[in-house]
Amino acid sequence: MGRRESGTRGNGGTTAPGGRLPGLRARLPVRPGPALLVVLGSACTSASGTFIKLSQVNAGTAAFLRCVLALLVLAPFAIAEYRRAGGRPLRLQLLDVGAGLLLGVDFVFWSQSIQDVGASIATVLLNVQLVVFPLLAVLTGARLSRGFWVTAPLMMAGVALASGALGSPEPGSEPVSGVAYGTAAGVAFAGYLFLTRLGGTRGTDRKPDGTGRPHMFLPVCMSTLGAAVGSGVLGAAWTGIDLNPGWPAWGWIVPMALFGQVLAWLLINPALPRLSPDTGATLLLLQPVLAMAIGIGALGERPTPTQYAGCVLIVLVVWRAGRRGDEGDSRPSKTVTQHRGGHIHRSRNTQSEPSGSSADTRGDDRANT
Repeated sequence: MGRRESGTRGNGGTTAPGGRLPGLRARLPVRPGPALLVVLGSACTSASGTFIKLSQVNAGTAAFLRCVLALLVLAPFAIAEYRRAGGRPLRLQLLDVGAGLLLGVDFVFWSQSIQDVGASIATVLLNVQLVVFPLLAVLTGARLSRGFWVTAPLMMAGVALASGALGSPEPGSEPVSGVAYGTAAGVAFAGYLFLTRLGGTRGTDRKPDGTGRPHMFLPVCMSTLGAAVGSGVLGAAWTGIDLNPGWPAWGWIVPMALFGQVLAWLLINPALPRLSPDTGATLLLLQPVLAMAIGIGALGERPTPTQYAGCVLIVLVVWRAGRRGDEGDSRPSKTVTQHRGGHIHRSRNTQSEPSGSSADTRGDDRANT
């Protein structure tokens, strides 16, 4: 019996070298592009505040349960990564947990801000970290650029308008406490970014000989563990924590953790490095815009004209700060993300000075739920 030639099928059809059918790639579904992945990820995170509001649980319960649920999903991936790549140095693990503690504090304050000023406004208020983070970066020897002193007052003015502390607040809202809790959340988030920058990979979690790949899931899992502890302690002491809020609360908390944290990170983290810096920064601005649209559509929130003006001012400041950071350093850089459920922070791995945007001063390859 003659030997069948390589590259032919028994039915007389031909195959490409290696046994692959010609044109098979063309017939397979097209992989979604990075821009679409970022848009989908932004949509997931934008809905987090709405899920919290619809769950009707207190701030401590929402913050703690979202961390625990996300941890249950991330832990198997982190264990598999540990078996494959080994652990991270103790110093980096401590920084991961410390950053997570601040992230947990941020979650609690942000959840309370949602109750006071609404999901859409509370999400926009978090951008106050653009002012706080560069100030913290000064502790590591960074210098504030002239642009920071323009960005900071404009950002604070936008925060005051968006919250309703200046102008007319939305009826039924609590603008003073809302802006206080939202600002506290932004400060805690900036502290989280600062510690994450100190523990950013920058090759420090590679083997002594310089080989090996940076960890992805282990730092995320450790930070999420720290966030669970931080939100658990603050939430229990302040609002109390209901470990079984019942239905329909679970029906909103579970998708918030799975979609707003885990799925959003899986979509955005691999997609941003494939985009140009200005494109990635622009697409990430969809988050506050979508949060505003979802809050209005799903929750019936009705921000006043002055609050809309404040939101527009904040988005413009964030956009301009990102553009200034991208234009101010022409050296090759690696685009990385910080994702923390409901909020995404984008950065570049350069040595440039802070320019009023935390995107200029952050470290390396970290994304956190």
